[in-house]
Parts: sequence; C-alpha cells; structure tokens
Amino acid sequence: MIRWRLLVAEALVLLLAARALVAGLRFGWWRRWLGLVAAGPSAGVAAAADRQLARAVDRAALRLPGQSKCLPRAMALHWMLARRGRGAQLVIAVLPGAARGGLDDLHAWVECGEEILIGALDQPFRPLVRFGRTDSSQSR
Repeated sequence: MIRWRLLVAEALVLLLAARALVAGLRFGWWRRWLGLVAAGPSAGVAAAADRQLARAVDRAALRLPGQSKCLPRAMALHWMLARRGRGAQLVIAVLPGAARGGLDDLHAWVECGEEILIGALDQPFRPLVRFGRTDSSQSR
C-alpha cells in the first residue's frame, strides 16, 4: 500500500512538471527531456511493473484539478519508465489527412513493444516521432 502511494506521488509530481512544460514552453525548449529520437518501434516486452506505473499515472491524473491531456500523461510515464531502465517509447502521432479537422488531431502514448501502456485509442493515428530506446537490451 505504501509503495503504491509512493508511485502515485511520483506520478503526480511528474505530471505537474509535464503539464507546466507543455503549457508554458515551446516544444523545442523541452523536447530533449524526452530522450533521443528512436529509429523505429520498441522491441521490448511490457512487464507487470510497467503496467502498474501506467495505472499510477492514471490515478495521479484523477487527483489533479483540470484535465491531464495525453502528452503530459505520456511524458510522466515515459520518465518513470526511463528512471527504471525500461525500454519503452513515447510516441507523438497525427491522424491521417482525411480524418483531420478537430481539436484532437495529435495524440501521444507510451508503448513497449506492441503494447500501449498509456494513451491507447481506437483511431488510425500515424506516428510522427518516437522518443526512447528501440531495443530491449536495457530492460530488466
């Protein structure tokens, strides 16, 4: 129980930091904190601990006032996974041209291998950029 509360507290702090960065600074100023641009999808496999971190981020987002959009949630989880040496990627994507036209043309998620840990939607988003490792050699 205490470990869970600490994970949610960590996620809360990181969500606040991510929200402040996204709201207050241009992407070019903080994009380096997302890591290196990856050449392709991650080859890692999500572990139960990775899914628990995603749940902690979702739980923390519910405790904050206002809505936590997809990018700050993805950033918080990405940072939590990176601190633990996990081989996940933060993906920023866009809807294809014919499907664009709304406020939600862009989307962000975190994936490990073929599994989306946070930010899964049933829409045909196409990745623009991936941040993180492409191999699972650093995964535990």
